[in-house]
Amino acid sequence: MASISALGVGSGLDLSGLVDQLQAAERQKLVPILEQQSAQKTKISAYGRLQSAMDRVQTSIAALNDASSFKQQKSTVTGEGVLATAGESANAGRYEVTVSQLARSGSAASSSVALDQELTTEAATLTLDFGATYTDGEFDSTAAPLSSKTITIAANSTLAEVRDQINADKEAGVTASIVNDGSGYRLALSSKETGKEASLVGFSGLTSLTMDDATLRVGQDAELNVNGIAITSKSNRVEEAIQGVTLDLTSASGDPVTLVIERDEASLRETIDEFVSNYNEMKSTVGRMTAYNGEGETSGELVGDRTVRTIEDRLRRDITDNLGTGDISRLSQLGIAIDERGRLKVDEDKLDDAIANNPEGLSTFFAGDTEEGGFAGRLNSTLEAITAEEGIIQSSVNSAELRVDSLEERKLRMESSIERSVERYRKQFGQLDGMLAQMNSMSAYLSQQFSMVSNMQGSN
Repeated sequence: MASISALGVGSGLDLSGLVDQLQAAERQKLVPILEQQSAQKTKISAYGRLQSAMDRVQTSIAALNDASSFKQQKSTVTGEGVLATAGESANAGRYEVTVSQLARSGSAASSSVALDQELTTEAATLTLDFGATYTDGEFDSTAAPLSSKTITIAANSTLAEVRDQINADKEAGVTASIVNDGSGYRLALSSKETGKEASLVGFSGLTSLTMDDATLRVGQDAELNVNGIAITSKSNRVEEAIQGVTLDLTSASGDPVTLVIERDEASLRETIDEFVSNYNEMKSTVGRMTAYNGEGETSGELVGDRTVRTIEDRLRRDITDNLGTGDISRLSQLGIAIDERGRLKVDEDKLDDAIANNPEGLSTFFAGDTEEGGFAGRLNSTLEAITAEEGIIQSSVNSAELRVDSLEERKLRMESSIERSVERYRKQFGQLDGMLAQMNSMSAYLSQQFSMVSNMQGSN
């Protein structure tokens, strides 16, 4: 039988098109597998969004599981020159603060020298003197320094090398730099810390590099007055002059600054509101994922999902269950209740009243005496079981991923089977094409022979 180079050539029939139609029909067997794969991948994506929503709820409830959230204080400053930060140990009150002097560091510079001048022909000792003594508010230049620091300077050192050797010594107590004064270069030294005790008051030891006394600027302590009490500080950050309060002094002034410390009710309300908002956002996310309107293509990705049902049951239990015997034992007593859609609704007046008048009761209810003893701790434990690496959501993701892998294997096996079937069709149609080609050839030959016989008879 003659060899056929392409289907249909021998028979004249569209056998290639017929094979393509059969192949398309065979590939319809893949549709259910592909649809199941797509559904599982959609669920995995939905679980990811659910995880994110749960994480936000967990972050907000963690803040309510910290007793310090219910003890926050706020500071209000009227006037300029003072900033204040109140900690939870601060006592409510009103204070008058007057800053008469800011703390500053000491500094001094050397006489002018050439930049490339070698300042010593042999190793030398540079002595730095610290500690300013004040008498009747004036610096006493004749008083002995309170402490000294020595630094070995290598032989043949230039100004830049002296600078580098000072800065290389972490215990030097100063930072060194070079200043161009227009006619030469100076070594400029500045105390690392503010205050008169840490102040640089002089340096010596290098005969070619002496201190210019006119450049000496001694350090000083900050001086302030709080409700009539005189206070000094080495730095402009003053801690515990008022219990639990940090004062940052920014400028000196003869005018007093008024500082008011009071409970930060707004911050606590914001923390509670954030939890309510994140919880309701999570419920909206779940609602969209589980919505069903009778049309599969517009229904949520997790309609009827057992994982979601389990999560919602656990959260509903934690939100509604009685916590204990305290004066606040249910969330609803604070004006926070579940509405008909499962979201939290807030009675503003009731919640504000609890925040203003019962902070201890709020702390006991939310934070409890132990990490898991309060409402926030109990809910956080549930959320941890939901969102952990081996939690409910991740377990569901893992199961869906296994199904995707299993379906992929089924798809590959099905595709191999389809290819074998198509190849079988192609082979059978090739044989058919060859047979039809042979029959057509035989028919043409016989027709030719009959025509020749007929012509011979006609000529006789």
